[in-house]
Parts: sequence; structure tokens; C-alpha cells
Amino acid sequence: MNKAEFRNVRLEAACFRPDQLIAEDSSLPEFAIAGRSNVGKSSLINALLGAKLAKTGQTPGKTRSVNFYRVGTPEGEFRLVDLPGYGYAKRSRDERNDWQRLVASYMRGRESLGLVLHLVDFRHGLLANDRELQEWIRALGKNIFVVFTKADKIAHGKWKSLRTEYVRGGMYSHDVPIVTSSEKREGISELREFIVKFMKKGDILTENP
Repeated sequence: MNKAEFRNVRLEAACFRPDQLIAEDSSLPEFAIAGRSNVGKSSLINALLGAKLAKTGQTPGKTRSVNFYRVGTPEGEFRLVDLPGYGYAKRSRDERNDWQRLVASYMRGRESLGLVLHLVDFRHGLLANDRELQEWIRALGKNIFVVFTKADKIAHGKWKSLRTEYVRGGMYSHDVPIVTSSEKREGISELREFIVKFMKKGDILTENP
């Protein structure tokens, strides 16, 4: 088996309220995925896991729950935690407040959560609410790693220079961001390898400097 392959993937729980959140397990490192409602989060999760477990659709913001996926790797198991999308204009203020309460309830004090994969649309870079999210996550003491999505919408020859431009523009990221396309499966193996190496190095409980 290739070291970056994932196996025995399954949905462990879908939690709509803070009191439904499953307890953390010190033997299971967690990687959360956060992003704008139209960033292609579900498509990336399915490509990453190699299984169609996350629901995709034409309506942004379809995910309303915190979804826990159990994932096996040659280095052991981990949880991939799908957080509800944010920033969708048609959401009411109450719905946005519910999002913040639910996500904060999950993140706050969650020692097994070592890294938040922040998905950012490669066509636009970090928008204002992306930067707000980064500041909010850092205030909770969590690491951030930027993963660019929808790169197939940009000519491949421009990827390197555009990524450099975005990085120089300022962002929080544990390492150099990975550029992905769920449609073309670009960057998916690289992201899997990053997760496995992160687990192997024991970085899972580090915090942003």
C-alpha cells in the first residue's frame, strides 16, 4: 500500500448541536476542514477520502453539521472533521450565530485537534471573511494550513506565481499551501502525504507561534 493511501474510511457522526459532539480520543489526532460555503469543500473531502461520503450539490452551505470521518492510514487512524461552511449570504444572522457557537464548541479546548485545513478558492485568494476566520481560529490557539481549491479554473502555468503572490499578500499557514483541484485530482496525493507526515512527526499538538 502506498504510504499516502487512506483506507477503512467511514462517517462516524454528524452533529448538529454542541451537546451532540462526540468526545475526543487522545489516540485519534483530528484534522478539521473549514472553508467558505462555495469553496468546494465536500468535493475535496470526497477526493481526499477516495469515497463519496460528503454530500455535494448546487446550493452552497449544504453542510449544517459537524461531520466526523474516521480514516485509516499506514501510520494509524485519524479523524477528519468537516465543519459547516461559512460566509453564505443567504444565511440569517441567527444561522450564522449558530454556526459560530457550534464550531467554537468543537474547537475550544479540543487537544486532539492539531490542524485546521483552511480551504481557499484559488481564483480569489483570501477574502475578508477568510481573514476573519483565520484570526478567530488563531485566537482559539489552533494551527492553520491553507489548501487552495478549484485550481482547474486557473491555467496550470500560473499556479506557482499565483500561490507566491497570495503568500506574499499575507496569511497564516503551517507550511506552504497546497494547490488542489478535486475535479482533476490535482494536489490530492500531496495533501494526503502532508497529513500522514504531519501525524508521523508528532506535530499534531503544536500551536501557531
